Amino acid sequence: MIKEQFQRMARTSNTETLNLRLAHSPDSDDAFMFYALATGKVRAPGLKFTHVLQDIETLNRAAETETYDVTALSFFAFPFLSDKYILLDCGASFGDGYGPIVVASRPMKREELAGMRVAVPGTRTTSYLALKLFEPNVETVTMPFDRILDAVREHEVDAGVLIHVGQLLYAGLGLTRVADLGQWWQKETGLPLPLGANAVRRSLGPDVGLRAAQAIRESIAFGLDHREAALNYAMQFARDMDTETADQFVGMYVNRWTLGYGEEGRRAVRELLSRGATAGLVPGDARIDFLMEEKAA
Repeated sequence: MIKEQFQRMARTSNTETLNLRLAHSPDSDDAFMFYALATGKVRAPGLKFTHVLQDIETLNRAAETETYDVTALSFFAFPFLSDKYILLDCGASFGDGYGPIVVASRPMKREELAGMRVAVPGTRTTSYLALKLFEPNVETVTMPFDRILDAVREHEVDAGVLIHVGQLLYAGLGLTRVADLGQWWQKETGLPLPLGANAVRRSLGPDVGLRAAQAIRESIAFGLDHREAALNYAMQFARDMDTETADQFVGMYVNRWTLGYGEEGRRAVRELLSRGATAGLVPGDARIDFLMEEKAA
């Protein structure tokens, strides 16, 4: 018995654990996705994750100095960071026929948006890129995403782009939809709209990146397989949503696309960023690549 204890101690002392700072947004869909990892239901041998919660635009900016090892990013932000990070092939949010919603306090046609002041949750968010592709001639006003509903209601701006749960709540607050940018994108391209990604620092190397990706994928799968428990955990981040609304929101953004982009998802990412580059909004020389397991020939 004593000999076995010493052997276990020796194995433990020889095993190095790498601490990774994992950053994501404090919202119910991300909480659902990382539930199993945050609560120890899923473990990654040799890796320990410290979870950091920040809004997506803060994370986009923090990535410029490689603040976090694994981080949520807007797809629009990635080309500006592609020398520092590589996209993981899991953990992303796609809008499959839905996405950020442009709202106003009165009925408004698309062509009326030109020249108007439109609130956006950050100039590196994918919602900003989608808006500028939809209507290039808007004047954007940046503010925290959770201020936009009130800003539109109080006529501080002419319209606003809603992300997160605001997409489900605006009608009950008396606002009118001008456009669903995910719906528009799908009609334009036949593809889902890539919104948010997870990326890992290139300097950590592919082995660490793939191990982190595997842990994230297992956490997502665990949440989907244990939906009630994961949703109960996510409710603490649900921003006053009832359980039914939170479940609907989670279902929009944690699904088969989150487990893996697939070829269609990767094509959607490249199409979005290619159109952004053509519009002069995205660096045309950026590497758009994904960290994936190499398949045996």
